Amino acid sequence: MQGIFIEGRRPKSKKEVREALASGGAVRLEATSWFGDEYQGPVASAPVGEYYFVGPDPHTKRSFYGTIKVTPQGVKVS
Repeated sequence: MQGIFIEGRRPKSKKEVREALASGGAVRLEATSWFGDEYQGPVASAPVGEYYFVGPDPHTKRSFYGTIKVTPQGVKVS
């Protein structure tokens, strides 16, 4: 599970993540694995694939979970 930021702050809901991606907001993924091999950076620059996130904070408060799917056609949150 990765952490997520919108415009430099933690989102309050998955809906907020979905809306930020739809409007072209700056959404970043945060790598949290001790074993590496997780993408960290802007979703707009992420390679094609699926990214699982937890929010608002992966270390202290896990209130919602989601998946960001990056495809050549665009980005989708579920």
